[in-house]
Amino acid sequence: MGVFLGILLIGGIGTKLLAKNLNLFQKTPYFDYGSISKQELNHLGMVSKEINIFLEKWSMESDYSGEQENQDGSVSFEYSFSKGHYDENMKEKKLKVLFKKALGGCPEDTYYEIKVVLSSKDGNKFDELVYMKEDFYNSAYNSFSRTNNAYLNCWEFLSLGQPGGGEMYTTPRNETLYLSGQQWGAPTTFNPLAESWMAAWPVGGKFNLVYEPLVTYNGLNGKIEDLLGHLVEELSNNDSIVVELNPAAKWSDGVRVNSNDVKFMYTKGPINVSGQISAIHVDTVRANNGMTTERLSFMVAKDKRNNPLSVRDLLQAIRIAPAHIFEPLIVKKGLDNVKKMMMDKDPVVSGPYNIKEYSPKWIALERRDDYWGNVALHDGKLPVPKYIVHPMYKSNDQIVSALREGSLDASISYIPRIWYKKAFGIHTWFDAAPYFAPDVIPMLMINTMKEPLNDKRFRRVLATAIDYATIRMFAVSNSSSPLQPGLIVPTNLERHYIADEDKNFAVNLAISDEAKRINTVKAMLAEAGYSSKFSESGELMGMYNANGKKIPTLFVTSPAGWTDWEPIVTIAVEGMRKAGIDIRENFVDGGQYWTDLGMGHFDLIMNKPAAEVSPSQPWSRFNEVMSSREWQPLDAWAGTNIGRYNQPGTPEFRPEVDQLLNAIPLMTDPEEISKAYRELNKIFMEDQPAIPLVYQPEQYYEYSDRVWTNWPNVKNPYAPPQLPWIGSGTKILWNLKPAK
Repeated sequence: MGVFLGILLIGGIGTKLLAKNLNLFQKTPYFDYGSISKQELNHLGMVSKEINIFLEKWSMESDYSGEQENQDGSVSFEYSFSKGHYDENMKEKKLKVLFKKALGGCPEDTYYEIKVVLSSKDGNKFDELVYMKEDFYNSAYNSFSRTNNAYLNCWEFLSLGQPGGGEMYTTPRNETLYLSGQQWGAPTTFNPLAESWMAAWPVGGKFNLVYEPLVTYNGLNGKIEDLLGHLVEELSNNDSIVVELNPAAKWSDGVRVNSNDVKFMYTKGPINVSGQISAIHVDTVRANNGMTTERLSFMVAKDKRNNPLSVRDLLQAIRIAPAHIFEPLIVKKGLDNVKKMMMDKDPVVSGPYNIKEYSPKWIALERRDDYWGNVALHDGKLPVPKYIVHPMYKSNDQIVSALREGSLDASISYIPRIWYKKAFGIHTWFDAAPYFAPDVIPMLMINTMKEPLNDKRFRRVLATAIDYATIRMFAVSNSSSPLQPGLIVPTNLERHYIADEDKNFAVNLAISDEAKRINTVKAMLAEAGYSSKFSESGELMGMYNANGKKIPTLFVTSPAGWTDWEPIVTIAVEGMRKAGIDIRENFVDGGQYWTDLGMGHFDLIMNKPAAEVSPSQPWSRFNEVMSSREWQPLDAWAGTNIGRYNQPGTPEFRPEVDQLLNAIPLMTDPEEISKAYRELNKIFMEDQPAIPLVYQPEQYYEYSDRVWTNWPNVKNPYAPPQLPWIGSGTKILWNLKPAK
């Protein structure tokens, strides 16, 4: 007889027993080995074996009782077996087990314990839970939310359950690249004319495996790289952006890619370009290789956006589709009906892969060995994987399991405590913290139309009250560098817009001592005319304005279930409440979140403005947060400036914000550009229309080297930290190597 204790200590706040009808034992438990060291793993095996030995003895000797304690490093196991004396008639036997582990990466002397008592009435297996209690303790942890966030992010111990998830495709494993994190359900359409959010991977969004853009953008070096076309910098200016089509570019049916295809997608495609591009002029020219090609001049819409930066964004965002296929269909069926077509049967594409098969469990692509870019862009080489498969996983936990097993090669899903997975061949861009390259800024957007949020002094108080170090360490598992004031991300491409002296315009984000931070906030509140009342037990009772009127509780809205955002919000709210700000979390479903975001139905709301790396950063980030160009009142949809900051016509209106936003895209002098961004950043820091919280990557770039090697990373940066399905990241496909 051999049985094993099954306990799940992961996946949400609190412990769950992975058991149905209290079936707590299984012969083949499935561990999240990534959470423990090899030494601890060996010790776990030893303890499990000893438990089974005890049970076997117990089954043979009904009077046997025993107790033993094992201590090894930071893990201790205590278990005792005794003959049941609670019900002699039933001859009930009990098993007591205590698991205890010091939490690595947390403050010293922080422990997690789980005590379990199980009973067996037939002497064969323990199938009834008598008692279970968990404790997480450290004298430094005196708040519920911080305790639980520390539990979630400092340590994961043991995970039982069915391995993996997602279905392996039938192609040979050594020829198949498995990628995940984008598609979570059955595909609805592969139509490039459908709205981007409707189209399945790899057609929607900015994927370029089957349909390709004219150029790609490399966020590592800021260069625009060739694909269907070549950006002619020496001919581009503030009036037009010039692209020459690659004369070798062809569709999978052999037809050459031409200007008609480009015009078709820029007029009939899902992205409206009329605000950025007024016309596309076409000239026939001779390319460097002597072949005749077409030169396209994208005319900047001077009477509208007048923004050549946004035109560059479009060049790498819009995927080109074959006009010679779609135009006859539109004539026959009408554009609206064509957009509803699935387009899944041997579509005509320009990219290196095409759709092979799909189901509710996976989408499979097959390499096109006659892809035009193999010769024109990759020295005649083929992409290394013959197949690319995107399995459908039900949760991030399944993705972690699949990466660890080697049944998944790379993912963009958020994985807490990523450093534990390194022993199992799971890697990130950096070997150590912050693990991922910073690209974007999740932040609290503030509804500046509501009192007291319309008071910039109060907004600055909110920003001061937050414990950013705790967010970085616990909410995002130390996967962010320390936060800098303002809207500039400290990347190689943006850091030269940051000046130390400009930080004087910002509130202090780096007050590490909690008592000092609380006292600072209380002093700022008092200076601004606000006060708070606490009960004798220290509970916040309310917040009041200068007239003594109680201010209604404020709420931070955020999508429910977003595992990286929920702890960020929890920690931010806790810091503000401790300092006397009456505010609470408001986790809502996705449908309500997006409606509230656009219509202004919030006090504060989590958002990630300008969430993609593009040629227009950081201008696009400032524009989304601060622009008044398309300012909308509450209850009207706002695509930018959802906080309704800087309302035109009001005494607080600052015209210099829009003046700078209008001027920067037309600037060519690097010094002038830097000066302008610094001025914008100073205004942001002064007025605090939003509260940046942490840095995150555009995509969580995580890969396994169990099957494929030579992935790019900071030591081998031949491609940016993107999965090989988007932007310049697709060059990874020609550089992967099979693992030996």
